[in-house]
Amino acid sequence: MAYQNIAAALTPQDIQEIKVALQTVQKKLPFLITLSTQERRKLVKMGDKSLAFVNNSVTAAQSNREILPATFDVEELVRDYQLATALTELLISMQQITEQVDDTLMAVGSEAMTSSLTLYDYVKTASKKTPGLKTIAEQLGERFKAIGRGRSAKTSVS
Repeated sequence: MAYQNIAAALTPQDIQEIKVALQTVQKKLPFLITLSTQERRKLVKMGDKSLAFVNNSVTAAQSNREILPATFDVEELVRDYQLATALTELLISMQQITEQVDDTLMAVGSEAMTSSLTLYDYVKTASKKTPGLKTIAEQLGERFKAIGRGRSAKTSVS
């Protein structure tokens, strides 16, 4: 769908229901962990191509148990592989939602900033002749004080 002006709202009830749904997701995944940057670097990574390798390894292990030492836990390998494939499926779905939320936030934030910049221009112009607007213009102008004098407010907003 092509981007159009976003005219939507989330009620406090909508937000609460979404948060509850996210909490439900977290409760269903009580085994999730957080790795440090160093831990992430040390781990052997399994990407898309490696998933097929692990799948073939599972098949080989299940079909040839007699060549494996007794200490090799085939069932643990199978559980790890099954969990990895399930989490991969979930991650793809979550990444799609995250990307859409991020894109929507960027677009609606841009709409709000563009309208606010236009409003600021109106207030600045009107403050020269309309009593009481000077304070509002100065308050709105605080946003741009850190921006250098040679740059336009509309191109320098962050």
